[in-house]
Amino acid sequence: MNNALNNMEKILDHQICGFHQYILTSPVHLNYVSCNLCAMLGIQQNELLDDRTDLYAKMVHPADLEKYLDFIQNIILKEQTLTGEYRLIKKDGTVIWVRDTVTPGRLDDGTLIGHSVLTDITDMKNRNTDLVFLNETVPCGILRYTCEKQPRITYINSKMLEILRFPEAKEGEIDYLEMYKSNIFLMIPMEERRRFSKYLNRVFSADAPIAGDMTLLCCDGYRAHVFGWVTKCVNEHGEAEFQSVCMDITERYQARKANESKRYLRALTDVYDKIFEFNFDAGTVKCLYCEETSYFKRFENIAMQIEDALEKWLIASVNIEQQDIVRHFFRDYCQKRLDGIDGRPPQVIYKARSTNNSIRQYTGIFIKVDESVSLYCCRETKETGNSAALKEENNQLKEKMRNLVTKFSDGIAAFEVTAKGLVKPLYATENVCEFFGYTEEEWLPLMECFTPLERFVAYSEVPYEKYMELLRAGEAEFAYFDYQSEKECKIKAICSEKEPNTNFSRYVMLYSVDGGLEPDRSTLAEKRTVSIRTFGYFDVFVGDTPIAFRNKKSKELFALLVDRKGGYVTSEEAVSFLWEDEPANTLTLSRYRKVALRLKSTLEEYGISGIVEAVDGKRRIVMDKVECDLYNYLSGKEEYSQLFKGSYLTNYSWGETTLGELMNDER
Repeated sequence: MNNALNNMEKILDHQICGFHQYILTSPVHLNYVSCNLCAMLGIQQNELLDDRTDLYAKMVHPADLEKYLDFIQNIILKEQTLTGEYRLIKKDGTVIWVRDTVTPGRLDDGTLIGHSVLTDITDMKNRNTDLVFLNETVPCGILRYTCEKQPRITYINSKMLEILRFPEAKEGEIDYLEMYKSNIFLMIPMEERRRFSKYLNRVFSADAPIAGDMTLLCCDGYRAHVFGWVTKCVNEHGEAEFQSVCMDITERYQARKANESKRYLRALTDVYDKIFEFNFDAGTVKCLYCEETSYFKRFENIAMQIEDALEKWLIASVNIEQQDIVRHFFRDYCQKRLDGIDGRPPQVIYKARSTNNSIRQYTGIFIKVDESVSLYCCRETKETGNSAALKEENNQLKEKMRNLVTKFSDGIAAFEVTAKGLVKPLYATENVCEFFGYTEEEWLPLMECFTPLERFVAYSEVPYEKYMELLRAGEAEFAYFDYQSEKECKIKAICSEKEPNTNFSRYVMLYSVDGGLEPDRSTLAEKRTVSIRTFGYFDVFVGDTPIAFRNKKSKELFALLVDRKGGYVTSEEAVSFLWEDEPANTLTLSRYRKVALRLKSTLEEYGISGIVEAVDGKRRIVMDKVECDLYNYLSGKEEYSQLFKGSYLTNYSWGETTLGELMNDER
């Protein structure tokens, strides 16, 4: 035994920075000191060995002595391996940092001992000091995070905390910083996560940095825009880590977006006579553009409340017999009940009094800018009685639209396809880039030149033959996954007519078909009675159409709300039902928030979001807004007494509690 210990000590002397052994019974002292430790401190062994006192403690920096003594005391109390960091003062007065790992054990006579392994971490501490200086002098956010599938943040500087708007954690409130540290993807918007993940994979595999701009999701929901780079490094433990340095460019980004919006508006003025901005967050509408002689010129760029503006500005000039139609059109759009026809922007045709007091026909459409802002654009159109005039007008409009497409698109994307099968994108949103299998950076060069169609669509999940069918038939529909809303959607492609015996280019427009994989919304708009079936398998119907929940957990959450019969369900309670084998923690609560968001999105798509009420993170079903077999049965009315047949929420095991209550009532 002693020989083995001596051999181990010789090995440790050669392989580690310092090693010593404590006797941890009072008085605490050292009974062995390695040569390496003596060399590290510049002293002799006998200067550390004394049965009556801990001479090693006298080498500890006075500012760290209390921490060191607490460290030794915890080892004695817990009898488990612990690690601490403190400073030692060498014999020549030099200060070094050490990391001390002590493993307790017992001798044959029961004496408690501790084996201490020291590592000199002075260089690492100096680097961290330099990093702190860099943090204080350079206005950049700095992050270090692990290379795991779900990266954890190991370091974040004060500037990064400022960029991400982290509030100071208060007792009893959620510590958002700790939540974000456990998963860096929480600070990346959903639509950016796939791109960010690709970047990390490239950096890790190529071992080369990548630079670019990125949108970050701040703690308070604000979106910050940063420019920076990601590189792979090795930490003090020899493990691979990512390091990011970024600068806040939010103001510059917003200025650029404002300039793009102005260009977009100028392009739209080539087609439309009047353009109004509807801001649904502010509840206002204002005229952005009209002709110099227009009645609306006096109100240009003046915001008014939507209700007042509609009646005083827009509807007042419409023919009396068509005012209700126009009023309903605006009301339905403001209440998000219009999805357009065939994926095109919602459109209305009406007659109204023009500036010269004559009755003219107008066509108006809504163009969605973002979730809170839409543009209502209208223009005077010729009535269909004069076919020659109408054809001429259409030709002129086609030319205007072609010019508009080269700048922007009201839909999702626009392409030019030549007779030789070459394609060039004119404009596209990021979702379309993903649909075709490209990143935004890979997409931009494609807009500068023509690419053979077969090569252009090679990364898409849609077969090449489907695109050829589009060019032949002039129309086609494609499915894609929208990373922003986390749902399957459809886009409709419309191809311009092919002139016989010509080599002219053809233009392809892709429009969003909101809810393309959903039931016919025009039918749902007429009949929105929500019926819920709980006896047997759980299902929900809007009219006669079942809701197609794409996420199983969001459907289960809705079933749980129904089962509570109007009572509020907290986040923690919901987690205990949806993930029965997992505790409520930051990970499961984060999952739950996504599930709740998907449920809200699904109900909004069907125009029935009002049946679920959320207050301070708690949710409940509004019972008087739904028809439910369970609620009818529990009402005690005779006509519902035969609804229950012995089964309830067959999909979910937690439904057995209510099932037992129903069975007892039957008896």
